[in-house]
Amino acid sequence: MADYLVIVESPAKAKTIERYLGKKYKVKASLGHVRDLPKSQMGVDVENDFDPKYITIRGKGPVLKELKTAAKKAKKVYLAADPDREGEAIAWHLAHSLNIDEDSDCRVVFNEITKDAIKDSFKQPRSINSNLVDAQQARRILDRLVGYNISPILWKKVKKGLSAGRVQSVAVKIIIDRENEIKAFQPEEYWTIEGNFLKEKEKFEGSFYGVDGKKKELKSEEDVKEIQKRMNGDEFKVDKVNKRERRRNPSLPFTTSSLQQEAARKLNFRAKKTMMLAQQLYEGIDLGGKQGTTGLITYMRTDSTRLSESAKTDAKQYVEDTFGKEFLGKGKEAKKKEGAQDAHEAIRPTSAGRDPKSMKSVLSRDQHRLYKLIWDRFISSQMAPAVLDTMTVHMLNEGVEFRATGSEVKFKGFMKVYVEGNDDNKKEKDKLLPHFEEGMIVKAEEINPNQHFTQPPPRYTEARLVKTLEELGIGRPSTYAPTLDTIQRRGYVALDNKRFIPTELGEIVLEQLKEYFPEIIDVDFTKEMEDDLDSVEEGDQNWHAIIREFYKDFEPRVTKAEKEMEEIEIKDEPAGIDCEKCGHEMVYKMGRYGKFLACSNFPECRNTKPILKKIDVTCPKCEKGEVVERKSKKNRKFFGCERYPDCDFISWDKPITRPCPKCESLLVEKKQKKGTQVQCTNCDYKEEPQS
Repeated sequence: MADYLVIVESPAKAKTIERYLGKKYKVKASLGHVRDLPKSQMGVDVENDFDPKYITIRGKGPVLKELKTAAKKAKKVYLAADPDREGEAIAWHLAHSLNIDEDSDCRVVFNEITKDAIKDSFKQPRSINSNLVDAQQARRILDRLVGYNISPILWKKVKKGLSAGRVQSVAVKIIIDRENEIKAFQPEEYWTIEGNFLKEKEKFEGSFYGVDGKKKELKSEEDVKEIQKRMNGDEFKVDKVNKRERRRNPSLPFTTSSLQQEAARKLNFRAKKTMMLAQQLYEGIDLGGKQGTTGLITYMRTDSTRLSESAKTDAKQYVEDTFGKEFLGKGKEAKKKEGAQDAHEAIRPTSAGRDPKSMKSVLSRDQHRLYKLIWDRFISSQMAPAVLDTMTVHMLNEGVEFRATGSEVKFKGFMKVYVEGNDDNKKEKDKLLPHFEEGMIVKAEEINPNQHFTQPPPRYTEARLVKTLEELGIGRPSTYAPTLDTIQRRGYVALDNKRFIPTELGEIVLEQLKEYFPEIIDVDFTKEMEDDLDSVEEGDQNWHAIIREFYKDFEPRVTKAEKEMEEIEIKDEPAGIDCEKCGHEMVYKMGRYGKFLACSNFPECRNTKPILKKIDVTCPKCEKGEVVERKSKKNRKFFGCERYPDCDFISWDKPITRPCPKCESLLVEKKQKKGTQVQCTNCDYKEEPQS
């Protein structure tokens, strides 16, 4: 038997770490937590200062027995769970289960699964950090008190299977508040005037700015006519030319939040998928040969943009060798955000030398895409700023001012490797202008007034919601992905065109919480609670005191809700069609992904159907049915014939009504990076993408 036993969370890590440590070490996996609060009851003794009752998790008995047997034979046991609050709590539970002194040097942590990092971590073992354990325990107990008190009330008064939680309830409120903003939005008219100008034979564009040196907003067609009336002819005099050099700094390395946001923008990944792939890259990929399984990125749950000195040196050496010294930057780091743990580094590759191209053959397509994103961001963060020459030309005609702006990349710097995306998926375009001198005359070929209306605020995408939660101080890096998953599984919100919309059920539940548990959905209260829980981690507050203070006001609200909350019957809405199986009326019911059709004769008849959304296109295959919008088992949108299974036509791309002008076959809208492109399904006909 080996001299030392090392316990990690995941079996994927175990073999790799065992190989790095050598024959004296045996590495086993706990498969996450081995103890937890019971599922069948609260598990928190409210009368005894909220003392938690932990039990062995169902199914973990054999794992724990195996670990106990191995621990008895080992000279020493090291607990090497993940380097965060959750990992510290897992180590603490293991210490209690295996009779290990938590004050002994039994705990090892590492930020990356590489040979050097693993060996270094075993040179400096430490005791279990009780503050980290208390911080995790306090969150677990608080969430248990909220969930196990409110959820049964919702089951009884609204619908079975519902739940309420601190972070998820606030997330639903944010989505519903935005929906209410959209419904209440009153569009306002405004106008712009765009001009196509000519300087000798060179064309350029300019926009109306103002009158007599002051910016003017155009709110109506009358305002536009007034401007047009004032202008005299098509000649404009160049009044002023402003030129300046602008520096653009690279983005900081990824945190959990910024990785989820950027993966959504650039790779179209859901938060859950991003974290799953990042976990795989962290735990290790088999590189073949002597390298074997190696962790490719550092730990993926972090709110820090900090990099180790060795990582910076590694990146800078790569930049200098690949691009030259002039591309080297200072690699600035952001100041620590309020509430950030800053426990370990930003997410980065474990080696700058493992560039994405060299890793392509050992990674799946999605693993490679995420790895490239992380690698590009890391390398670019240590590169020099980009230098742009910008120019603004002020042109006058009878005091009416138009302005033309342009820029040119003078030195690419970090942009040679990576440019951060934006929430609107708009690509920045460099627009070059001709050479101008003050006093010269240019001509307007066309002056085009355009009417516009202000748009309501956009619905939240996953990336926008994660960013909003982070900015508000709601939740922490490890909670974003599971929170978004939970509110969809409970049927409180649904995704429509990758944007969150609240369901009727979500709005009903929020109304009840607003009336009986206002603090649970209050953003400021939730943020303050997060800050208090973080202070436990710092050793500044006692977790018992925080829970006591919360429960003092919470318990009377539970009693009141149990007595006074009225039962809400979510009535089934008649669909106006009969069930083809038994003849009873079909009704609309509320499900996990929104409404669906079901037979009113349930449970005798269990016939259900999705609600088919017609798109006014005749099926090109059978030419009898209409094409309808459907959802796959993974909730992905596709299009098929309403006569299925008699007709099996399907398309992932949305068909449109007009036929191909070239061959008269079906045209579809295909999503591209540059926008939506209309293409023919039969020939090579394509139209310009529309953003």
